[in-house]
Amino acid sequence: MAVAIREYLRGYLGRVRSGELGTLPIILGLVVISIVFQNLNQNFLTAQNLANLLVQGSGVAVIAMGVVFVLILGEIDLSVGYVSGVGAAILALTVTGQHPWPWELSVLAAVAACALIGALQGTIVALMRIPSFVVTLAGLLGWNGVVLLLVADRGTIPIDNPVIVGVANSLLTPDQGWLVLIVGVALYVSFLMGQYIVRRRRHLSVDPLPLLAFRAVLVAGLGAVVVYVCNENRGLLVPIQGVPVITVLIVIMLVILTVLAGRTKFGRHVYAVGGNAEAARRAGINVAGVRIAVFTIASTMAALGGIVLASRLRSVDTGVGGGNILLYSIASAVIGGTSLFGGRGKVVHALLGATVIQAIDNGMGLLSLSAGAKFAVTGLVLFLAAAVDALSRRGRTAAGIG
Repeated sequence: MAVAIREYLRGYLGRVRSGELGTLPIILGLVVISIVFQNLNQNFLTAQNLANLLVQGSGVAVIAMGVVFVLILGEIDLSVGYVSGVGAAILALTVTGQHPWPWELSVLAAVAACALIGALQGTIVALMRIPSFVVTLAGLLGWNGVVLLLVADRGTIPIDNPVIVGVANSLLTPDQGWLVLIVGVALYVSFLMGQYIVRRRRHLSVDPLPLLAFRAVLVAGLGAVVVYVCNENRGLLVPIQGVPVITVLIVIMLVILTVLAGRTKFGRHVYAVGGNAEAARRAGINVAGVRIAVFTIASTMAALGGIVLASRLRSVDTGVGGGNILLYSIASAVIGGTSLFGGRGKVVHALLGATVIQAIDNGMGLLSLSAGAKFAVTGLVLFLAAAVDALSRRGRTAAGIG
C-alpha cells in the first residue's frame, strides 16, 4: 500500500511539472486572498461575512457552471448574462400579478424559454458555422432588448412568492445542516467505494485506499467547517444561523453536472469535440448535436442563475442580467481552471472561480475601495489565470501529453 501511495505521489508531481496543475493554483490563490484580506480587515473571516459570501456569489456560480461546458468545446457564450435576465423576467411576470402562476410552472416556463434560446444559438453555431463569438454577441444585444420589452412597462417587478424568495434567502436549521452533511458524506463515500470495487473487478487501475480515505475526510472536514461557521449566530437583534438553502442547491447542481461531464457518454463526447472536433467527427461523434446540447445547457443554467439572482434581490428590473454578470460568469470558469483552448475543464472550476471573484469583491468592499479598483484587481486575476493556462498548455505540449 505504501508503494502504491508513493507511485501515486510520484505520478502527481510528474503531472504538475509537465503542466497538469489542476485546481492547485486556485486553491493557493484562495489561501492568499483570505490571508491578505483578513490581515487588512478582521471582519473578512467572520461567520457573518463567510455566510454572506456563500449567497452573494451563488447566481454567478450557477451561470458559470454552464459556461464551463461551452469553454470545454473551445467556444464562447457572451449572451448568458441577458439570457439569465430573460429567465428572471419571465419568472417575475408569471409568478406575480392579478393571476399568478404556481411557482413550479413559472420556473418551468423560465427554464424552458432559456433552453430554447440556447438551442437556437447552438443550432446557428453548429449548422450555419457562424462563430459563436458573433452569434452570442448578437444574442447579448438581442436578449437585452427582450428584457427591456418584458420589464420596461413595469419598471421594477417585486417578487413576493415565499418559495421563490426562499431560494436565496432561507436557511436550514442547525440540525438540518448537520443532517445534510452526514447524508452527503455518506453518499460520497458510497460512490468512492462503489467505483473502487467496480474498477477492481474489471482489473482497472485504482487509487490507493488511503487516498480515497483522505478525500472522504477532506470533504467531510470542509463540509463540517462550512456547517459550523454558518450555524454561528450572525444576528444582532434576532438569532440568524444556519446553512443557506442555496448552498445545498448549488452542491446538488454541481454533483449532477459533474456526473454529466465526467461519467456519461455525452460528457466524453464534449471533451472529445473540444479537444479535436475533426477527430471526433471521424470517430462517429455527432459534433453538431454536441454543440447544440452544450449551448442549451449553458442557457438552462443561465435561467437557473437568473432565478437565483431574482430571488436574492426579491425583484426584477430593467437592468436584470446586465452589469458584471456576464464578465464574472466567464471569468469564474477561466479563473477556476477551465482552459480557454478547449478540451480541458471541470464543473467545480466554476465554483472555485466564483468564490475567488466574490472573495475579492467582498474583501475590497470591506476596505471601502472603489468599483474601479475591484474591476482592476479582478481583471489582473483573470489575466494571471489565462497566463497560467497558456503556460501549462505549453508545458503539456512539450511533455507530449496535450
